[in-house]
Amino acid sequence: MLIGELSQRTGVNPRLLRYYEAQGLLTAGRGSNGYRRYADDSELTVRKIRILLDAGLTTEVIKHVLPCTREIRDNETVFDWCQSLRDLLDHELATLDGRLDSLQRTRNTLATYLEQT
Repeated sequence: MLIGELSQRTGVNPRLLRYYEAQGLLTAGRGSNGYRRYADDSELTVRKIRILLDAGLTTEVIKHVLPCTREIRDNETVFDWCQSLRDLLDHELATLDGRLDSLQRTRNTLATYLEQT
């Protein structure tokens, strides 16, 4: 399918589809006219990418996670679990926890400043 059709089926702008391709998340062949041609399973791939992005993962992390995705069920990605995937997501969770702790400290400091007035 051409990029316009994939965009229409997924609701993702063609510019974003080209970005996903540049990031190594999506592949396209080229027709004799030079136009991108996406495989039928590209629609599912784009939907998985969107779900993983909505979960807060970066495209760099998604590049490693995407090969371990199997399907979408109830608008969630189903994984083929392996230790490296578990380690990667554990690391992402620990990073997120660290950012939350930092934000909580900043919030507490600002609240303390406001209490001084």
